[in-house]
Amino acid sequence: MNDWPPRSQAFHRFASRRPPPGDPSGRLQSRIVNIREARSSDWPDIYPIFHTIVEQGETYAYPDDLSSDAARELWMEPPPGHCVVALDDGTVLGSAKMGPNRPGRGSHVATASFMVSPDHQGHGVGLAMGTYVIDWARAQGYHAMQFNAVVETNVGAVALWQRLGFEILTTVPEAFDHRERGLVGLHVMYRTLTA
Repeated sequence: MNDWPPRSQAFHRFASRRPPPGDPSGRLQSRIVNIREARSSDWPDIYPIFHTIVEQGETYAYPDDLSSDAARELWMEPPPGHCVVALDDGTVLGSAKMGPNRPGRGSHVATASFMVSPDHQGHGVGLAMGTYVIDWARAQGYHAMQFNAVVETNVGAVALWQRLGFEILTTVPEAFDHRERGLVGLHVMYRTLTA
C-alpha cells in the first residue's frame, strides 16, 4: 500500500459552499475544511463528538457506556488503517477512520466510519471527509469500498454516500435498534474504486 498523504502534505483542503453554522440567512459562503491524520493529542477533541453521537443512539451500534480509553481503542485506527480529523481554524469538526473491511482475502476492499460534530453537520464536513476517504482508499490500492451498516433512517448520510458513488446493495431489516424509532434497517453500501 502507498504512503498517504504524501509526507510533504500534512493537510488536504476541501472547499465547502454551505451556509456557516448558526447563520440563519442561508447565504452560501466558501468554507475550507482541512483534513489531516489524527494525532494522540486530538483525542480529547474527538471523544466528545464520539460520545455525543453514540449517546444519541441514531447511527452507531457502539455501547453507550464506553469509557474514553475504550472508545479510543475502537476509533483511532492503527495501520494499515488510518484516522483523520477535519478542522476549521484549529477546531475539530469531525473525524473519520478507514482501513480494510476484512483481513486476509477481504483486505482489498476498504471501509470507513465518519462522525461529524452535531454543531457542524450539514455544512460540507462529511462531504470533505468522504472525498478524502475515497481518495485515500484509491491511493492505497483498494479495489472497492463497502459500508457494512448505514442506518436507513440516517437519510443525510445515505444521500451523501449515494452522491459519492455508493449504491445500496441490500438492507438488513430491523438490524439496528434506533433510540427513537425502534428497530430499523441497516444498508450495506458499496462502490468500486477502479475505472
